[in-house]
Amino acid sequence: MAVAREEKQPNDAKEIIKDPMVLEFLGLKREAAYYEKDLEAAIITHLQDFILEIGNGFSFVARQKRIHIEGDEFSIDLVFYNRLLQCFVLFEIKTAKLTHQDIGQLQMYVNFYDRFEKQSFENPTIGILLCADKNDAVVKIMLPENNKSIVASKYQLYLPTEQQLIAEVQKEIDKMDQKGME
Repeated sequence: MAVAREEKQPNDAKEIIKDPMVLEFLGLKREAAYYEKDLEAAIITHLQDFILEIGNGFSFVARQKRIHIEGDEFSIDLVFYNRLLQCFVLFEIKTAKLTHQDIGQLQMYVNFYDRFEKQSFENPTIGILLCADKNDAVVKIMLPENNKSIVASKYQLYLPTEQQLIAEVQKEIDKMDQKGME
């Protein structure tokens, strides 16, 4: 809350990155199958809305940014710069459930940017896996305990229904009750 009220500068990407992100403004159909390129194209079309949804201080840098590593070519879906964090923010888009391979792919991109793009006065690069679903335990185990460079954020194409909100609130209450018993 202090970051949102601009009482302090963010120290960690998790302080400014929303999870989940609601991408209803993209206009993608709930039942329709779509590909990563479709989601990416919709984000670019609605770039201003997307920047407002992801958080404060973001500037768009590139789409499908090509990087070359000893003859192999890779493409980073979206590249932003965050002036509050003073670092590059790389987005990798996944329209399916997040896998450990996805985390490894994004970690390679983050390492590349830190070693070859970042200037000495800038902070370490942050990678955001924007995914349709995720297993938080897999993300936690895959990344080092002191991880500050990779964030997995689930997206939703529509706001939840009233029943879904009630169920989610009840799930959080149950979690807090379980922690209180331990």
